[in-house]
Amino acid sequence: MSTTNIRAKKQSLSDIKVFNELIKLMKPRVMSLVIFTCAVGLLSSPIVLSVKDAMIGILFVAMGAGAAGTLNMWYEADLDKLMSRTCLRPIPRGKVNKDQALIFGLLLSIISVVSLYYFSNFLSAFLLFFTIFFYVIVYTIWLKRKTSQNIVIGGASGALPPVIGWTIATNSLSMEPLTLFLIIFIWTPSHFWALSLYKANDYKRAKIPMLPITDGIQNTKKNILIYSLLMIPTILIPYYIGFAGLTFLIPSLALTLYYNYICFNLYSFKKNKFDTNIAKHIFSYSIIYLFLIFVLFLIDKLI
Repeated sequence: MSTTNIRAKKQSLSDIKVFNELIKLMKPRVMSLVIFTCAVGLLSSPIVLSVKDAMIGILFVAMGAGAAGTLNMWYEADLDKLMSRTCLRPIPRGKVNKDQALIFGLLLSIISVVSLYYFSNFLSAFLLFFTIFFYVIVYTIWLKRKTSQNIVIGGASGALPPVIGWTIATNSLSMEPLTLFLIIFIWTPSHFWALSLYKANDYKRAKIPMLPITDGIQNTKKNILIYSLLMIPTILIPYYIGFAGLTFLIPSLALTLYYNYICFNLYSFKKNKFDTNIAKHIFSYSIIYLFLIFVLFLIDKLI
């Protein structure tokens, strides 16, 4: 093999490695949730799109979510290197530099929003733009380092994908997709505060004012329980407005009551202390819980 071919092969391998790191910047696990909830919003709408149009719309929403994740990692690179949960991300490891991440994030943002407008409609494109803007500017840059309510307010961006899925199909907004928004919005605080309990040292080191640091363990446990209980009326709303039936309601309530139970166990543990295993269980279960709620909703709509 000639020297030129060897160099070309090495360059190709290097390009693949950089590409893989850029994909990691997009937070693939978060993207998978965005894709799923967006698809549920789209499939639950009264208008049926072709498979091609649906896949194109979801692709650009996923790309927009990846853009938001990339810009989040670009801005928070200094914090990420201080936290055990995030220190192995591409920028702290030196696999991608901040300029590359910024350019990649901006390009993804522009391409996703413009393409969704071209292939779908203005309302969907605007909501995708708003989602990226809210997550990067409002949550990441403004709220995260300033208030313990960062995750409550910032959770709005993560709750918008099912609404965008609905607007891709209908080019309109109504009460129905807003119930899906509300489910994710109310779910988010208890999910992340459970994580922040057993990762409090990370957040303290990075000087991020998460609730356990600013308000203490006991108040955090109380808020986790309160938000878990708020899921009960939130789950009832789709049924109450006729957007979902008993196929959704009954198992969803059972899942929610178990969520309430484990959150109560966390709260009733020793005052100003918590059981790490329970906190981890709440965090893990909350992910499965949200996934199953949306699966049940989709099953209900298909039936």
